[in-house]
Amino acid sequence: MANIPELFGSFVFNDTEMQARLPKEVYEALKHTIDDGEALDLNVANEVAAAMKDWAVEHGATHYTHWFQPMTGITAEKHDSFIVPTADGKVLMEFSGKELIKGEPDASSFPSGGLRSTFEARGYTSWDPTSYAFIKDGSLCIPTAFYSYSGEVLDKKTPLLRSMKVISHQAGRILKLFGEDLDATVTTTVGAEQEYFLIDKDIYEKRPDLIFTGRTLFGCKPPKGQELEDHYFGAIKTRVSAYMKELDEELWKLGVLAKTKHNEAAPSQHELAPIFATTNIATDHNQLTMEVMKKVAERHNLVCLLHEKPFLGVNGSGKHNNWSISTNTGVNLLNPGKYPENNLRFLLFLAAVIKAVDEHQDLLRISAASAGNDHRLGASEAPPAIMSVFLGDELTAILEAIETDTPYQKIKKEKMDGGVDVLPQFRKDTTDRNRTSPFAFTGNKFEFRMLGSAFSISCSNIILNTIVADVLCDFADRLENSSDFENDVMTIIKETVTKHKRIIFNGNNYSDEWVEEAKERGLLNLKTTPEALPHYISEENIALFGKHKIYSRSEMESRLEVLLESYSKVINIEALTMLEMVRKEILPACSRFASDLCVAIQNKAATVGAGAYEMELAKKVTVLTDELYHTIHRLDENLQGVKQLTDGAEIAQYYCDHVLSVMNEARLVADQLEEVTDKTYWPYPSYGDLLFSV
Repeated sequence: MANIPELFGSFVFNDTEMQARLPKEVYEALKHTIDDGEALDLNVANEVAAAMKDWAVEHGATHYTHWFQPMTGITAEKHDSFIVPTADGKVLMEFSGKELIKGEPDASSFPSGGLRSTFEARGYTSWDPTSYAFIKDGSLCIPTAFYSYSGEVLDKKTPLLRSMKVISHQAGRILKLFGEDLDATVTTTVGAEQEYFLIDKDIYEKRPDLIFTGRTLFGCKPPKGQELEDHYFGAIKTRVSAYMKELDEELWKLGVLAKTKHNEAAPSQHELAPIFATTNIATDHNQLTMEVMKKVAERHNLVCLLHEKPFLGVNGSGKHNNWSISTNTGVNLLNPGKYPENNLRFLLFLAAVIKAVDEHQDLLRISAASAGNDHRLGASEAPPAIMSVFLGDELTAILEAIETDTPYQKIKKEKMDGGVDVLPQFRKDTTDRNRTSPFAFTGNKFEFRMLGSAFSISCSNIILNTIVADVLCDFADRLENSSDFENDVMTIIKETVTKHKRIIFNGNNYSDEWVEEAKERGLLNLKTTPEALPHYISEENIALFGKHKIYSRSEMESRLEVLLESYSKVINIEALTMLEMVRKEILPACSRFASDLCVAIQNKAATVGAGAYEMELAKKVTVLTDELYHTIHRLDENLQGVKQLTDGAEIAQYYCDHVLSVMNEARLVADQLEEVTDKTYWPYPSYGDLLFSV
């Protein structure tokens, strides 16, 4: 049994290691850089690099890499060894401050959205000292930002750090007005719950669609799915439990605060949830978590699927982004306290979030937009593509009282009594949880539930930080000139609730009635990624990000191009995979089955008479096979049609309307064929094999 306190962070060059290995003055200078944003002196960097290298070599590392997060949504790394040649033909292990601070990767092959030409290859990685270095696979990994030779941002970390700086400043202005500690800094914190599927690797390798696209393009519903609701929080199977145990230990070594594990709703679906961390570190840790999940699965002859909808007909996988605002002194600014109706500071920050979400529904929807997540959003497993805020009965009643200038009637906390004497009694919460809400207040944080499981959480948190900071900026501008502070705070809260209450909804977000009601309220319903993405570069949004120096206009336009191109490429790969599977295996298999049925019919006719079963089945298989053939031919033709288009938004919309729609038709026919085709003929493992084999 591992000693968890000793194991935790053992592969991380954390604060304990820095204190132990760095001279006091160097350590203090580094801490000032981390905590206060002071520039890092090269002499300090040299000392840090030497200590970091010694520690890494002691732990078996031979290389170092600047670990960064390009616009692919995953991480990137280029490894260099520590070796330096000596005059006598041997080598030393060295690592300089210059190598720590700056790297020079080839930027030409990463998505840039037109910011860089292929021949403009130079890019830079720059050490992020706020995120600890760590050892992975024998290399010292140094978290870094990534930008082009001409200074454009090419990654997801740089704008995230910028957004954290902005919200810290604007929240600090508000705290100053409330007379709070002026030395306190403010940061956003995040806990990213990660859902995933585990399937047997041997079966996975027989499914080209899973290998190439991460989801099944075909597969009829098995006799049993999740309808008995027996998997959710159920006893964890032995093989999965062994995987989860090793996953926890590997993540703990890397300083990831893996806390909760359980079975999710669908067969073979599970979840891991961490303890909160500052947003930058939480983002790094979630990227690491997804990578480690896949690597550990291989050691157990499993495959970890992070696609948002790998299986039709059962729940897909999301990623719940639990977001809050705190000071470095441990004060959660979204904690309502015992008497939230009297907590002006909390109510002002709450009002800021409500206003931000209502005014920027499009940006939050875009932060959860992808080809994979479009299959999940709107099903009875995830929120629809409509933004709304759940506050619960207590906070809703408080805000209604403020809006109408009426006394708030405090909701009395009832005791929970199980009716059994030995069971302890306790007071229940004044607010239930709403698992259908895309943006739900859950006690002292907001849970943004629209993200897909494969997403980097950076984009959503860049947007959350920026839009809330913008509202706080507006509030601070008004209040800094106030002559009656408390009265003006209440006025702002009242105005905000009156103007933006349409975004507050405590009911069932999965219902058809809510879709109609949301339309009447004037809320956006951007159902698909191609429909949502063009909103990204509205003049209002460009002005917002420009005002706070998060993105320039060209950087936003480039990101839109990357997102549109990614959507189109994903659908194109799926369509090509579908064509290959149907033409090379499904159609030939069904043709053989129909031919063998015809032989059986002839044999029976020669002896006992025509067989009704064989005749009916042969007819059905033949009709469906022909229908699939014609549908696939139409899919191929539509794929050729995209070559006539040049505009990224037009191409993405074409894929949605003319390629994905025909793919859905082909799947419907193929799944009917699977239902009636002899299992010995069908070329691929079934849903039953995939979902119930672990």
